[in-house]
Amino acid sequence: MTQFLDGIGYNGWILPTLLALPLLGALLLFAQGVTQKHTGEAAMRAARTLALWIFLAEAVLSLGLWWSVDVSSLDWQAYVDAAWIPQWGARFTVGVDGVALMLVLLTTILMPLAVLGSWTSIREKVHSYYALLLILTTGMLGVFMALDLVLFYVMWEVMLVPMYLIIGIWGGQRRLYASLKFFLYTMVGSLLMLVAILWLGIAAGQGGTPVFSYDAILAMTRGGVPGQFWLFLAFALAFAVKVPMWPFHTWLPDAHVEAPTAGSVILAAIMLKMGTFGFIRFAVPLFPAVAMHPTVRTVMLVLAVIGIVYGALVALVQPDFKKLVAYSSVSHLGFVMLGIFAMTVESVQGALMVTISHGISTGALFLLIGMIYERRHTRMIEDFGGIAKVMPVFALILTVVAFSSIGVPGTNGFVGEFLVLVGSFPTQPYYALIAATSVIFAAAYLLWAVQRIIYNPLVKPENQALKGMDLNWREIGLLTPLVIGILWLGVYPKPVLHKTEAVAERMVRQAEQARLSSRSLTVGER
Repeated sequence: MTQFLDGIGYNGWILPTLLALPLLGALLLFAQGVTQKHTGEAAMRAARTLALWIFLAEAVLSLGLWWSVDVSSLDWQAYVDAAWIPQWGARFTVGVDGVALMLVLLTTILMPLAVLGSWTSIREKVHSYYALLLILTTGMLGVFMALDLVLFYVMWEVMLVPMYLIIGIWGGQRRLYASLKFFLYTMVGSLLMLVAILWLGIAAGQGGTPVFSYDAILAMTRGGVPGQFWLFLAFALAFAVKVPMWPFHTWLPDAHVEAPTAGSVILAAIMLKMGTFGFIRFAVPLFPAVAMHPTVRTVMLVLAVIGIVYGALVALVQPDFKKLVAYSSVSHLGFVMLGIFAMTVESVQGALMVTISHGISTGALFLLIGMIYERRHTRMIEDFGGIAKVMPVFALILTVVAFSSIGVPGTNGFVGEFLVLVGSFPTQPYYALIAATSVIFAAAYLLWAVQRIIYNPLVKPENQALKGMDLNWREIGLLTPLVIGILWLGVYPKPVLHKTEAVAERMVRQAEQARLSSRSLTVGER
């Protein structure tokens, strides 16, 4: 396979193609929507089908990265560098490493599943809906690929507008409030990051022209730069909002609850990962001395642990199943932040594994919630009960996915959380011990919810009416890859851990070197 990919020059064109193909598809969908005067069933089917084929092509093309990317090398893979805005010093520079590779594949594989998940629920402005999903895909992939900080910021903002519109147009009753809150939170954080990017680009510039190359700025900041504490804070705030870390999380439950099914899947499975990716790619490597400073590190660890416990406790009392899963994301992403700032190879790899596992399991949970909502038109846990008797396939898959989210051994959720806790104990034993208690809370809120939804007595006529309305072949088909991923990564996670090992080792080594070389400095001196 590697020889075949080399023969067609795969690494030379794949990343720009993955960015351009969704934009081309969006234009085709907009054109299709303009030319069709009627939006009947045939027109909606044509829009869904076109979007699905584009996403499937994107997924198939991206799979070659699994073989073409040499994860043992610390050089950027599939690297492309071209002129873009020379007078600003901005270039179109993209590339991937082991971490970006896994997130790119997670995105391209989940997007066609998200389309299938909204196959029958989206009935208005169908062409615009799928066109926005395609534009959103370009933005998300661009964030993971960008090696120029201006390009990174552009892609960061590109993904914001489509999701704002998806929630605001196709969301629930409070969609305008939720979409505006999502937009404002993300925008405020990203504006501070823009200021930091401009400062770094000007400082790294030559001959009056700024330089925004990631490698050039990384080399400049390696020895420390003036005001690096404030620069780190600007990046960290933007990423903390996106994770979201406590107390910047309040936009997430509203956005999840009001978003359509595909919007919730994308938010949880992909967009939240951009915050943790930002810490791994930018905030920690560019400013390792600040990130490893005892005060800064303690603050980040405390916020991570609060998020873990708080998210689990609040999820425990949620009457809305979708909001329960939303708060569980706050808890799971807290594990990721704990792993990053515990800063051992095991904890960082565990954080990356939780990132991927959360994308699979929480994406599956939101898909399942959307499927049962289409049948019952409610997400209130108390409205269900005993539906395992009338929807056994749904009940089986929900149980497996819930076990994954809890972190039961044999599922993908266990591997990541176990590595985070094992890796955190040597350097942060007290934080790791507190975080371990949330595993109990996770079991409580999810098992209790599953019991009330599918295993209590079947007494309500509305639930009895679900007989014969179990998952159809389309729904089983789109959930099957996620269940396979849950079990595969739970039993044999080695391929994914191998892909991310070199990046984790480099990050820990550089952070430790920065900590040792700047031990005597205070935060104020930075």
